[in-house]
Amino acid sequence: MIQCAGDVEVIVVDDGSTDDTNSVLRAYGDRIHFESRPNRGATKARNRLLELATAEWIQYLDADDFLLPHKIEGQLAILNAEPDVDVLYGPVILEWQGQSGVTTELLEIPEPHDPWAQLALWQLPQTGSPLFRKEALIDVGGWREEQPCCQEHELYLRLLMAGKRFRYADAGGAVYRRFETGTLSTTNIARVWRERLKIEGRLEVHLREAGLLTLSRQWAINQARFEIARSAWHEARGIAVEAHAAIGNSGADFMPQGTAAPAGYRALYRLLGFSAAEHIADATRSLRSVLS
Repeated sequence: MIQCAGDVEVIVVDDGSTDDTNSVLRAYGDRIHFESRPNRGATKARNRLLELATAEWIQYLDADDFLLPHKIEGQLAILNAEPDVDVLYGPVILEWQGQSGVTTELLEIPEPHDPWAQLALWQLPQTGSPLFRKEALIDVGGWREEQPCCQEHELYLRLLMAGKRFRYADAGGAVYRRFETGTLSTTNIARVWRERLKIEGRLEVHLREAGLLTLSRQWAINQARFEIARSAWHEARGIAVEAHAAIGNSGADFMPQGTAAPAGYRALYRLLGFSAAEHIADATRSLRSVLS
């Protein structure tokens, strides 16, 4: 983690590494503060970093990711002009490392920059993108240590529910590395779907009770449920059915959009419903496979 507020403070929690991390860290001397301990998990490590931090703004950085040189400086310039912001976030560069080499892609965050809708659609960025106000994290209890996955999204939800102010800025500079060996979010995808549905449900309930559930936010929540349902249809049919049932329970006149719902699929969905559209889509794919 790097935290900046005028001076720079670098704090590292070595959460059970099995390589030569400790010897590398010692080489920096008193320029950094570091602790080594048995593996306890990412959220506990982040909460320990929060305890150790002394300045106003916190930049988290997981071990396999990195920041471009301008990242923090550019974001702090914005915060100096808008001192009431609690979470400043922006686009992330995805670096995919596979057998065929390394590719990069800018993960842009589309407008409108409504953090409620962006959270619902899973568009708020991963851990390395934001600068967090330390007091805002403390106010919501830090990271939920028992959260098995979707950890930053669960934290985003509690920050929004607590009234913390989010601000989007084009100033990015966080690089998120992904590897073919998989991550926590890909090794148990059914768990990810279940946790996403929980977050979508909590988000919807809070917005409704607070009188903040606009039509665009309701659509974003239901679009997320639809995308989960489509993704889960083959691997976890029960989750798919549960996800789509939640759309009906919202009472919204919902119609999916985007790459998960091309025009032909939308027509089937409108006429026959989700399950029938999925069965027809399966039959169409099978037929194409035979003919090819």
